Amino acid sequence: MNLQTHEHAGVLTVSVSGPIDHVTSEEFASALDESLKNHPGQPPKVVLDFSDVTYISSAGLRILMLVSRRLKGQAGALVVARLNALIQEVFSISRFNLIVPTYPTIEAARTALGG
Repeated sequence: MNLQTHEHAGVLTVSVSGPIDHVTSEEFASALDESLKNHPGQPPKVVLDFSDVTYISSAGLRILMLVSRRLKGQAGALVVARLNALIQEVFSISRFNLIVPTYPTIEAARTALGG
């Protein structure tokens, strides 16, 4: 999985595409870890752009939870922006948006992170 990254005002935006399920979740985790290593920030503030994510399973949510915990442990934060209706529904029903905040736009997410 190839993630596209962009840094703006101390906030790293990572664009993700495709499904994140039991088949792709470990690849997603590895690619995200690599992106974070290549863009160290203190504290690490990350926006995941999910506009091109077509599906997320519990395996994908688990990866998000682990990354969020790790960043919080470094006084950073992880948020997700631009979820399609299906992914937004998954976050709402599972109440996962209480663990990883969601925003309608990249700009709103960056603003929430102070970027």
